[in-house]
Amino acid sequence: MRLTPLLTLSLMAAAPAFAADVSYTIDGENFTGYWAEADNPKGVVLIVHDWDGMTDYERQRADMLAEMGYNAFALDMFGNDTPTETVDHRVAATGALYKDRERMRTLVEAGIEQALERSGTDAMLVTGYCFGGAVALEMARSDMAEKAKGFATFHGGLSTPEGQSWSGDEPPILVMHGGADTSITLQDVATLAGELEQAGNTYTIEIYSKAPHAFTVFGSSRYQERADTESWEAFSNFLNEHLPG
Repeated sequence: MRLTPLLTLSLMAAAPAFAADVSYTIDGENFTGYWAEADNPKGVVLIVHDWDGMTDYERQRADMLAEMGYNAFALDMFGNDTPTETVDHRVAATGALYKDRERMRTLVEAGIEQALERSGTDAMLVTGYCFGGAVALEMARSDMAEKAKGFATFHGGLSTPEGQSWSGDEPPILVMHGGADTSITLQDVATLAGELEQAGNTYTIEIYSKAPHAFTVFGSSRYQERADTESWEAFSNFLNEHLPG
């Protein structure tokens, strides 16, 4: 894998104060998350993974956040027994949760508990990638919203499910989206913006030209260095504003 400037900087930085996989159970099911701890943390960031499950990508992002001074917990939305090797597996895993929003919220709540019991602080911000972005917005619309200082999505799902809506009281939202994303279109972005504006939410939407879906995934054919660097800077600013320490 070719090292990008953002990745090279991460690898050159100091390691997290402590990092390890975390095993936990939900109603008898086994899950594996990842905890990265910072020295003198300014807060904790909850990371929700893409449709391929909790992988080394989320571990790396958690380590990067710990290096920046934030504790980070990458939760597991699928469980140890859910296959994710093929596209069909991933469609099935995410589809099951999109159809069962109550279970989705239960899994998020369990991840929050894991993060907060380790963090030493209840100042939390939530972020998600692709499928994880949709989960982050699901949390924002739920009665768990008040547990977070803000919500950020990287090339995430943006649709509001039937029967849900925005109250306008949700914490600030940051959306980072690729202009060339054909999976989640600019019309989807516009629809969400209209919903948030009408409700009176505080939100920011960043669109990166020529960036496809999954533009932050290191080493993939869709990776776009400029969009990755600029979106990480936007996210860092969002963290500084809402988790100042």
